[in-house]
Amino acid sequence: MNQRSARFSIGQVIRHNLYAYRGVIVDIDPEYQGDEACYARMARTRPPKDRPWYQVLVHESDSEAYVAERNLKPDDTSEPVTHPRLNVYFHSFLDGQYRSRSSLH
Repeated sequence: MNQRSARFSIGQVIRHNLYAYRGVIVDIDPEYQGDEACYARMARTRPPKDRPWYQVLVHESDSEAYVAERNLKPDDTSEPVTHPRLNVYFHSFLDGQYRSRSSLH
């Protein structure tokens, strides 16, 4: 396994490089955790499995996505995300970052 750390953090608002949607990160896997059939179906550009993958709530939808790190970039709008499950993961949005319900800050 590649020991490099994740570039993004839980609560960070991101933008997908290929599909241009915005979203917020709710979980991070240090490497790909899905099965081979799922990878073949959703990872058409064949991103590395040994780098971080992120669970993302997709803005203005009820969708969630599992995305390779190389397909993400920081969102530069500083705007919040709209998603029906935001309150499950976060309690507030401050300075362009969501604050996790499980964090102590």
